[in-house]
Amino acid sequence: VQLQASGGGLVQAGGSLRLSCAASGRTFSKYAMGWFRQAPGKEREFVAAVTWTGSSTYYADSVKGRFTISRDNAKNTVYLQMNSLKPEDTAIYFCAAQNGAGSPSYAYDYWGQGTQVTVSS
Repeated sequence: VQLQASGGGLVQAGGSLRLSCAASGRTFSKYAMGWFRQAPGKEREFVAAVTWTGSSTYYADSVKGRFTISRDNAKNTVYLQMNSLKPEDTAIYFCAAQNGAGSPSYAYDYWGQGTQVTVSS
C-alpha cells in the first residue's frame, strides 16, 4: 500500500483543516487506517484510527471531540477533519495502514510521508 497525505497548512487557533490520505496498491478497504503526528522534539503519537469497514473509530484523548476520522473506500481515501485547532496540535501528521483493527498497540504496516500542520496562536 502506498499512502500520500495532503491538506496540511498554516491555520490560526480555533480554525479547521481537513487532511486527506490517498492510498494505492493493495486492497485499501481491507486495512484499518490511522493518523499519527510528531511535533518537534517529541515522539510520534497516535491521533485517530478507523477500522476497515469504517464502523469503529478511536481517538487520542487530546483530540477527542475536535477531530473526526473517516474513510471512503470507493475513493481509497481516509480523512482527518480537525476543528478547534490549538497551537499544541502543531506537528507533522502521518497516515498509516494496518492489517488489523487499527489499535495503536499494534504495529502499522505502511506509512505515508507527512504533511505539516501549523497552528498559530
